[in-house]
Amino acid sequence: MQRPAARSLHEAAELMGIRPGDIVKTLVVKRHDGDYLFALVPGGRKISWAKLRALVGVNKLSLPDASHALEATGYARGTITPFGSSTAWPVFADASIVGREVSMGAGDHGYSAFVDADALIAAFEATVADISDPE
Repeated sequence: MQRPAARSLHEAAELMGIRPGDIVKTLVVKRHDGDYLFALVPGGRKISWAKLRALVGVNKLSLPDASHALEATGYARGTITPFGSSTAWPVFADASIVGREVSMGAGDHGYSAFVDADALIAAFEATVADISDPE
């Protein structure tokens, strides 16, 4: 579904007729060893670095700059999705998306994919845990 440009999470949700928490951000996260992972976090929440580091079992995680994110996934920042990524990085999904239909980036600006979160989690064999905090 192509969506009109929105300036905020709340505006985007309103344009799509959904709640802000139904928009899932796919964040590419760099591990200390140079590999990456995907973190799926609903709108209105942010990665809890302490929770994600503990779950992954590392002391350091970071968000790569835009050029490294593009190189790691094949997608520009703001369009990143695990679907069709140039590398099948591990997926970590926030537990709050379980049992919901969610909207997420579809690989290009202005497009969204509406997916069943449980099917998404199963398809990517995602690790489900509490990995976020309120924004």
